Amino acid sequence: MADRKAELERKKLKLEQMRKEREEKNRQRKVKEGGEEKKVAPTSSGQSQDLRAQTDELLSSLGIPPASGNDSQAVVQPVKETVGPNEGAPATSAVTTQQASRRKAKLTVTKVGETNIPPRENVTYSKETQTIVVDTTEKEGHRFGDDHSDDTCSLSSLVRGASSRLSSPRHSNSSPHHGSPRFTHHDMEWEDEFEFYDEVLTYDDPRGHSDEDTDSIDVHPAPTHHKMPHVENVHPTLTQEDIQKQEEKPSAPATKDSPVTMVKKVIELSEEEKKQIMMTEEFQTFFNKTTRVVERALDEEIDIFVDYAGGESEDMESDLRAGERLKLQRNFFDERWSKHRTVTSLDWSKQHPELLVASYNANEDSPNDPDGVTLIWNSKFKKTTPEYVFHCQSPVMSSCFAEFHPNLVVGGTYSGQIVLWDNRVNKRTPIQRTPLSAAAHTHPVYCINVVGTQNAHNLISVSTDGKMCSWSLDMLSQPQDSMELQHKQSKAVAVTCFSFLSGDVNNFVVGSEDCTVYTACRHGGKTGISEAFEGHMGPITGIDCHNVPGQIDFSPYFLTSSFDWTLKLWSIKDQKFLHSFEDNSDYVYDVQWSPIHPALFASVDGDGRLDLWNLNNETEVPTASVVAEGGVALNHCRWHGSGSSIAVGDDVGRIHIYDVAENTANPKMDEWSRFVRTLQELKQQAVEREEESSLGSVSMTSPLR
Repeated sequence: MADRKAELERKKLKLEQMRKEREEKNRQRKVKEGGEEKKVAPTSSGQSQDLRAQTDELLSSLGIPPASGNDSQAVVQPVKETVGPNEGAPATSAVTTQQASRRKAKLTVTKVGETNIPPRENVTYSKETQTIVVDTTEKEGHRFGDDHSDDTCSLSSLVRGASSRLSSPRHSNSSPHHGSPRFTHHDMEWEDEFEFYDEVLTYDDPRGHSDEDTDSIDVHPAPTHHKMPHVENVHPTLTQEDIQKQEEKPSAPATKDSPVTMVKKVIELSEEEKKQIMMTEEFQTFFNKTTRVVERALDEEIDIFVDYAGGESEDMESDLRAGERLKLQRNFFDERWSKHRTVTSLDWSKQHPELLVASYNANEDSPNDPDGVTLIWNSKFKKTTPEYVFHCQSPVMSSCFAEFHPNLVVGGTYSGQIVLWDNRVNKRTPIQRTPLSAAAHTHPVYCINVVGTQNAHNLISVSTDGKMCSWSLDMLSQPQDSMELQHKQSKAVAVTCFSFLSGDVNNFVVGSEDCTVYTACRHGGKTGISEAFEGHMGPITGIDCHNVPGQIDFSPYFLTSSFDWTLKLWSIKDQKFLHSFEDNSDYVYDVQWSPIHPALFASVDGDGRLDLWNLNNETEVPTASVVAEGGVALNHCRWHGSGSSIAVGDDVGRIHIYDVAENTANPKMDEWSRFVRTLQELKQQAVEREEESSLGSVSMTSPLR
């Protein structure tokens, strides 16, 4: 422990000694530096005196008198350190006064010559330049001099030269890096006389020198001293080659700095050439067509571009019209009642053709809203809200206008009830509804229709439990008649759609979930299901009987759509389909004949495609097609009574109204006879198809040898 303390004491002493040695070295260094400063101070004073003398000599050589000897030698004497506080102020003021008494040096302005000459540019002038030649010798010796007898210079020529410069492209505001130089001389005669022009003055030289020596001279007020000529740039004159190049190139919009573009000359034809052109077939065709158009335009305000002769290719016109055969007219959608709902049925009013009724299922995103909604839309006006809003507590699966009661709307619900709304009553709920009992429907009602006449009509409804009921619109408490739709005493047929034959209130056809189509009748010895038509591979989604009046009766024919992506044409006289339309690539949800054209029908599928088929033109592909926007699935279609438009509903609650072109919707006089031939061809093809299928089945069952 003692050794430890002793070692610490030795270290402290050693540190103290090192600190003293360092302080001593610093003190000696300061003393040494102070002595060097004292030696250098006199030397610095001598150098400053030598510098003063050199400065005076340099000023004398430049013609500037040097300062007086007293001033040049006036040096501020250092002030003694032993003065008192009262003696320091006078000494300082004396030094300041001595510095202020020094005279300032007198400077004079000398003339400095400035020259700015750009490099010479090679400029070629054409003979069409507006500035006339002035001889080189005259420009050097007699330019605006006393001897100007050879040059005719008058006030009129000066004014003409000034005006020509204003209109000449040569003197436009061009880029400073292009063009020929324009010299402006300032010490010329007549400058006061023509000062107001401030433009280029030109001379008329009768001697006709070459244009390469021509200069434009500006007259400006000149200063008293002589300077080098000021050089500016003007745009060069267009040569013949430049004009030809501009005629070949397409004309560009003129700008402020661009030269004036020359207009291409019109080629003059001789009389013989004109006659040859007028005699050509192309000219005659053009002239005859355009004269008719001009004659129409002079007196009429309608479309004057009608070509009755069909001069253009008919194929091109048909392709052009194909895109206009189906044109979207408008959409029906209500944010409050249509959103998040699916359109389940559509029907046009016969009493008021502009009214369209649509039914919707439940909105799963809004459980507090009514499950079933029926909206009546007006296509006559541009209003975006429905005319009437009806609803009930069960999703509405089908709806229609009561044909002989324009104020009543009928609906079939998912619960099996039949509901009745009246737009004369100021409420949205049904005024009548059928009971939920075994006597009525207990399954969803997908099919309702009013059949009969003004004095004897009934409401017919069919549900998926195979029960068909007949109702009186005056009393919905119980059906007037009901029957079970069963095929050969088997289980009930799950009906998904039905359609009555044209002009018949007794016979009808139904589509079912078991992929089969059935014919049935309401009264007579064979009530109920009579025959079955097999051919589809999926549930039947839509069915429609031919009901177009005309010279020939096509009422036995009907169409069906199915989940098997096909449409089929049938006849109640033959249990095999006549033709299968297989152009779709998704479920086909609905099909309907045109009300005015015997060979035209429409279909919709899950791809959002609306197809129009004209069997007189083509049986393999549709005549016109359109795809609804938004990637929606179209599930219902209904023709307007006029046959000129069609309404389709989708799975997001939107209704699309399409206009059909007149040449597609309206039938010609021979459409009925053509359709007869089309049906005969389809029947022949069906027979051949059956023969091939029977031969194939025989070959499959025969034993191998």
